[in-house]
Amino acid sequence: MARGITESDVHTAADALVTAGERPTVERIRAHLGTGSPNTVTRWLETWWQGLGDRLQTQQGRLAVPDAPEAVATLAGEWWSLALEHASAAALKALAADRSALQAEQQALQRERDGFATEVTALRGQVDAAAQAERLASTQATELQRLASRLEGQVEEMARQRDAALARAGEAESARQAADLRIQTLQDAASAERESLAQHVRAVEDRAHAEIDRARQEAKELEARLATVTKEHAAITKSLVETAEHAKSVAADAVREAGAQLARANALEAQLAKLQDLPAALEAAWRRNETKPAARTASARKAKAVRRG
Repeated sequence: MARGITESDVHTAADALVTAGERPTVERIRAHLGTGSPNTVTRWLETWWQGLGDRLQTQQGRLAVPDAPEAVATLAGEWWSLALEHASAAALKALAADRSALQAEQQALQRERDGFATEVTALRGQVDAAAQAERLASTQATELQRLASRLEGQVEEMARQRDAALARAGEAESARQAADLRIQTLQDAASAERESLAQHVRAVEDRAHAEIDRARQEAKELEARLATVTKEHAAITKSLVETAEHAKSVAADAVREAGAQLARANALEAQLAKLQDLPAALEAAWRRNETKPAARTASARKAKAVRRG
């Protein structure tokens, strides 16, 4: 167990805590000094609270202004008295809390002492039973003493860990605030990006609508052209059908004409076959005419005379 602190050490630590803006308590003074038992610190802290009023009055005397008007001095005195009352009430309240904590610690220590006393009684009974049991009990008592010192050190370490945990909690709160700020920044950036994308989508939709309108117009033009081409194709088809019908008619006429020509050719061929015997007949007739020249001459003259007459 830690030892060696004085009343002056406790008062100085309490003044330092007040200067730092903290209320002096047993745990804070022990943490500030790094040593001291709760009973000793509580006892010297009570004397510090008891002397607080005198120190405040002394400080008031130091701050008094001799040349101040009576009304100002009276009002300042009332304010100072009110401050003293509030300080005294706060001091009494803090002292009551410290006393309550001290009583709780004392009760816990008393329970530990009772437990130790029971164990010592049992050890003494064992010492009476055998010397070896006495040595064992002495060893156990020493171990318990070391355990008590170790527990006190653990309590102090827990107090330091608590302060460190509070510091870490503050750091965590700062980190959380920074994270909130970062999240807000990211949300703002995301909103801006979303708005930019929405504008881009609207622009794309507008271009798409324009393209659709242009495609519709082109489709209408194509439909009109298709209707025109269809009409032209129908006219051409009709003309081709009429031409084909005319060609069929001409072909039929040509066939009929060919039949007639074939018939005439057959007739001419028959006549030609008959004419093949004509030279022989003419030659025979000519010969007959040569045998009768005189008659022929007379006939010729007669025929001339008839023509002249």
